[in-house]
Amino acid sequence: MNNYIPEPLRPASVPEKASVEGLEAKWAPAWEVNKVYEFDSQALKGDIFSIDTPPPTASGSLHVGHVFSYTHTDVVARYKRMNGKAVYYPMGWDDNGLPTERRVQNYYGVRCDPKLPFDKDFQPPQTGGDNKSSRVQDQLPISRQNFIALCEQLTEEDEKTFENLWRNLGLSVDWTQSYRTISKESQLVSQRAFLNNLARNEAYSQMAPTLWDVSFRTAVAQAELEDREMPGAYHRIGFDGPDGKIFIETTRPELIPACVALVAHPDDQRYAHLFGKTATTPLFGVEVPILAHRLAQIDKGSGIAMICTFGDVTDVIWWRELKLPNRPIIGFDGRILAEAPEAISSNKGADLYAELAGKTVFSAKEILVKSLQASGDMVGEAKPITHPVKFFEKGEKPLEIVSTRQWYIKNGGNDKKLGERLVSLGKEVAFHPDFMRVRLEDWINGLNGDWLISRQRFFGVPLPLWYPLDAAGNPDYENPIVPNEAQLPVDPSSDTPDGYDESMRGQATGFIGELDIMDTWATSSLTPQLAGGWLSDPAKFEKVFPYDLRPQGQDIIRTWLFSTLVRSELEHGQAPWKHAAISGWILDPDRKKMSKSKGNVVVPNEILETHGSDAVRYWAASARLGTDAAFDEGQMKIGRRLAIKLLNAARFALSFELPAGVTAVTEAIDKSMLASLQEVIVGSTQAFESYDHTKALEKAESFFWTFTDDYLELVKERAYGQGDFTEQEKGSAVIALRQALGVLVRLFAPFIPFAAEEVWSWWQDGTVHKSSWPTPDEISGEDSGLMILASTALVQIRKSKSDNKLSMKAEIATALVSGPVAMRSMAKDLAAVGHIAELRFADAKEVTVTELSFLPNQD
Repeated sequence: MNNYIPEPLRPASVPEKASVEGLEAKWAPAWEVNKVYEFDSQALKGDIFSIDTPPPTASGSLHVGHVFSYTHTDVVARYKRMNGKAVYYPMGWDDNGLPTERRVQNYYGVRCDPKLPFDKDFQPPQTGGDNKSSRVQDQLPISRQNFIALCEQLTEEDEKTFENLWRNLGLSVDWTQSYRTISKESQLVSQRAFLNNLARNEAYSQMAPTLWDVSFRTAVAQAELEDREMPGAYHRIGFDGPDGKIFIETTRPELIPACVALVAHPDDQRYAHLFGKTATTPLFGVEVPILAHRLAQIDKGSGIAMICTFGDVTDVIWWRELKLPNRPIIGFDGRILAEAPEAISSNKGADLYAELAGKTVFSAKEILVKSLQASGDMVGEAKPITHPVKFFEKGEKPLEIVSTRQWYIKNGGNDKKLGERLVSLGKEVAFHPDFMRVRLEDWINGLNGDWLISRQRFFGVPLPLWYPLDAAGNPDYENPIVPNEAQLPVDPSSDTPDGYDESMRGQATGFIGELDIMDTWATSSLTPQLAGGWLSDPAKFEKVFPYDLRPQGQDIIRTWLFSTLVRSELEHGQAPWKHAAISGWILDPDRKKMSKSKGNVVVPNEILETHGSDAVRYWAASARLGTDAAFDEGQMKIGRRLAIKLLNAARFALSFELPAGVTAVTEAIDKSMLASLQEVIVGSTQAFESYDHTKALEKAESFFWTFTDDYLELVKERAYGQGDFTEQEKGSAVIALRQALGVLVRLFAPFIPFAAEEVWSWWQDGTVHKSSWPTPDEISGEDSGLMILASTALVQIRKSKSDNKLSMKAEIATALVSGPVAMRSMAKDLAAVGHIAELRFADAKEVTVTELSFLPNQD
C-alpha cells in the first residue's frame, strides 16, 4: 500500500529552463529500469486492481482512436496505483484472424493454398505492400505452413512497433505480463476451454445454413455483420398457381432454381384459399407448396414471397420452422453450383440451369431476367430500389447463405434460460456510462442463433479435433476424436490422435484432422484467462479474477464484451469483471467515425511527435466515457500549454528559500487557497471513483489556472520577501506554494505523466506514480471563499489597467476595495500585486475596486 506523502520543505534542484521536449525519452526508459509499473505478485487479492485490457489487432498500424481509448484506461490505472492498489495491467496482442491474413497477403504478395507442400527455402516475392486490396490472381500461392510463418513474422514486427508507441504514449502497462493470442499458451487455453465446452454439451457441430463471405471463403458470425445500403431492384414474377398466376416481387430472381415454397401471412385473405395447395416455379417447372407464416409481410410487395435456400436469414427461419427441403445453388465462391437441384427434372429447366452453372450471382440474375421477360413470366420492368444488404464487417461483397458443417458455442440464441442468465450477469457489471448496458441487453435479446466459432481460414487457433473414418472412408462427425490434456495444444492438420499414426490419415478406418480454425473472438473472448494465467498460474488467476475493469470501445460490446461474458458464465459461472468502461468514437472533421476502412484515420506517431505525449493524453482525457469526440489538435495545444505551465509554475514555487524557524502556513489567503485545493482533492477523487476521469481533470485544471493566474501573482512579492512583509508572512507563502505543488503534481500525474514526473524529480525521491494520491488532511486549508474574493478583486484591478492601456506593472496611487471584512487580511498582497501605494477598504457584500488613480506619465 502506498503511504508516501511528499515533504514540501525539502531542498529543490530546479533547472534554469524547463521544457516538455524530450521528456518521453527521459522517463519512459527510467520507468522500465526501475520497474515502476511491475505487478506485485505477492499482493493480497483485496489490494489488487486488475484490468482486462483490450488486445489491439496486430495487423498494420494503430490509429488515433486507439490512443484515445487506451489513455482512458491508463488514467484509471495510474489513479488506482497511487491509491495503493497493486495494479495488474497486462497488454495482449490479437494476432490471428482475417485482418492479419489480409495484411500478410498484401504485404508479401502471397495467398495460402493448403494443398501445396511446405517449402523450407521459401522467400516471399515482395516485402512492404501498401496493405490495400490486391487481386488474388496476382498473389503467389504458398503452403499453409509457409503462410502461417509469414503471419507470425509480420505480427511480431508490428507488435514491437506498437509496444514502442504505447511506451511513448506513457501507458503504465506491466510489459512482463504481455501475451499473444496465437502463442502456444494461448492456443492451449483456447483449446482447453473449447474442449470443456464440448464435454459439457455447450459446443456442437451441425450442417446448417451459414452466413458466408465469398471473398474470404469463410463462415461469418451474427456479431460480425453490418448492413450497407445497396442498389437493387424489385422484379414482379408470376408463378403458376391453381387459379392462375401468383405474382411475387423479389430482388433475387437468380434464386428461383432454389425456390422451395411460397409463403404469405396467415391473416392475408388474398391468399388464405391457396394455403396447402401448390404452385409451379417459372422456367424450371418445379412444384412448390403455398404456406402460411407469421413473418410474411402483408404490406410488402405483393404480400406473398418465395422461400429460397437461401436468400436471407428469413429464408433460414422459414426453412427451419416449416421443415422445407434444401436446394442450394450457390457455392463457397459465390458462383452457381455445377449440379442442378434434383427437383429440376425437365429438360428445359436443366438446360437453362446449365447456362447458369459457374456464373456469378450477378451474371445469373441477368440471364434469368432476360429469360423471364422472354417467357412472359416477368411483368414490366424492374423497379430500382436502395435497400440494406448484409456484409461481413471486413468484407467487400454481399454475404451469401450456404449449407456447411460448422462448430457453435451456445450463447443464449437458442436457449432462453441462458440468455436470461447472461442479461442478469450484465446487470451485475457496473457500466460506465450506465446507458451502454442496454446495448448488451438488446444484443442478447435479439440473438436468433448460437455463436458460430469455426472459420475456414489459416492463421488462428486450430479446432482440436479429428474425425474417425469408417470402412468406406466417410468421416463420423458425430463422434470426434479429442486430444488428451497432455497433447494440447494440437494442430490436427499435422498432429495425429492417440491410437493412430500418420499413415492412417485420410485412409478408410483411419482419421482426418479438422482443418477449420477458431474465430478470433473465440480466443479474444478468453482474455481474462489468457492474461491472468488461468492454466499456467492458477494462484495469480485466483487473485486477479474476476477483474475489476474491462475497458473497451462501444462498437465491440456485441462481440468482445458479450463473448467474454458467455465464456466466463460457461466456464466459471460468474461475470468476468466488476466494471465496464466504454469509450466513444473518434470523429473526423466531418463528424464521421474514424476507421481504417474509410481511410480517414490519423496515425498517432505524427501527433505524438508534433504535440508531445502529455498533450495528446490531455486531449483524450478531456472526453468522457461513452461520448464521441472530435479529433482536435487545438485541444492538444491546450494540453501542451498545461504541461509547460506546470513545469514553469513548479520552477517558480520551488525557487524560494524558507526563512529559518517558519514551519506553518499562517496567512489567511494562503489557507484559503489550500482550502480551495482541498475541495478539488475531494471532487477529483469522487470523480475518479465514479469513472469520470474528465471531471477529475476539469477540477484540477480549473484550480490550477486560478492558482497560476491569481494566487501566484498575489503572493509573488511576499514570497520574494520584497516590501513590508515579515519572515513569517514570507514563509507562509513558501510553505503554501510547496504544499499546493505537491498536491497538483499528483492530481495531474494520471493525465500528463511525463511533465508530472519531471517536476516531482526536482525535489522528491522516487516516482510520483507510486506516491500517494493526495488527501485533504495533508494540507492546512481554511475558508476557501477568501481566495474567490481575492480573484474577483484582481480581475477588476487588471481590467482597470487594461482599460487605461497601461501595463500590469503600472503604479496606482490610490484605490478603494469594497468587500467583506475578511479581505483586509490580504491588504499587503493586493497592494503589492496591484502596485498600489495607498489601498483603502470599505465593508460591502460584493467585491468592487473603485476610486483608482494612476500615477502620471505611465504607459
